[in-house]
Amino acid sequence: MNKYGLHGKLKATVGNGEQLSSILLEAAKLVSTAKGCQLYLVSKDKEDEDAVWVTEVWSSKADHDDSLKVEGVRELISQAMPLLDGMPEKGQELDVLGGAGIK
Repeated sequence: MNKYGLHGKLKATVGNGEQLSSILLEAAKLVSTAKGCQLYLVSKDKEDEDAVWVTEVWSSKADHDDSLKVEGVRELISQAMPLLDGMPEKGQELDVLGGAGIK
């Protein structure tokens, strides 16, 4: 059975990459126990200190959408938005087939 995946880059304004990363890592903690969360990975771009990559794997798109209702997630989104250098790039939606660590 396929899983729902997202992979995308968020670009912070100059000098705010660390703060954006911290907010996203806090979001990872909040959604880690949400129904269907298989992976919420936050990574720094080695070539751009203000770019942060997020990779998510969910049991379904509905589970992902419901994760936005987890207490505290909306607050973190509102903290992150002013740090972004424009709108987030359109991420990739993926059909995750499986792999190490994915149930």
